[in-house]
Amino acid sequence: MMTDNGQAMQQYFGKRKLVMWSITLIIVGIYVVTALFVNYDSTSVFTTVPKGVTWLLANFVPTSKSMATIPAIIIAMIGTVGMSVSASLIGAVFALFAAIVGSAVTGIYKPLQVATRIFASFFRNIPLVAWAMILLFSFKQNDLTGFLALFFTSFGYLTRAFMETIEDTAGPAIEALKATGASYWQIVFRGVVPMAATSLMSWLLYMVENNVRDATLVGMLTGTGIGFLFDYYYKSFDYDVVGIVILVTVVVVVALEMISNKVRRLIM
Repeated sequence: MMTDNGQAMQQYFGKRKLVMWSITLIIVGIYVVTALFVNYDSTSVFTTVPKGVTWLLANFVPTSKSMATIPAIIIAMIGTVGMSVSASLIGAVFALFAAIVGSAVTGIYKPLQVATRIFASFFRNIPLVAWAMILLFSFKQNDLTGFLALFFTSFGYLTRAFMETIEDTAGPAIEALKATGASYWQIVFRGVVPMAATSLMSWLLYMVENNVRDATLVGMLTGTGIGFLFDYYYKSFDYDVVGIVILVTVVVVVALEMISNKVRRLIM
């Protein structure tokens, strides 16, 4: 019996080892084929990366002269954070109503549920940069273009997240509320929304963090906020100022993430 068990275990681990080796060889094969297809030299990593890092450290280090730009950079950063927060909040309000209409547990009409899900998927699946490029043609380079790009992305993403949250957290409670004779609006605003509030708030905080990071890229395209300063000084070859812009952005993003995590722990 012991011999049979030992052979079975040996065969089991032998098969697992064969599968792992097969997967590894497939991954390596795909990498080699794609590298050859784009004419990528893997060995260049060992020569170009050290040179690139050395160049970055030599040129992007802030100097005493570049420190004079800090007030303007902070003002631009405040504007970027403000736009990100407002786009996230407005997007969350619209997303909440769309999620209630489109959710399988709170939606009233099946065709409207399907239409809402398709509508949300449309906004979510178009990348933020694509939204910014599309809106540039209509609204030109200004704050409104950046706000709309962040708003559309937030709306699509949060609608999907809110729908799943409502279905996961409030589904069983809805049947109990219906049994008490509560109206539809009482079920939604006195039952579903309060029950899902902490999870909805967590998603909103995540969206704010994400939008602050993305707003830098959007600002480069729309000519606003901290992204505009990054683009301006980079094209002016003032790399020491660009280093300050990057440093301020990183500090603000990390600070927001810490605040967001703290708030999540308090409300969850």
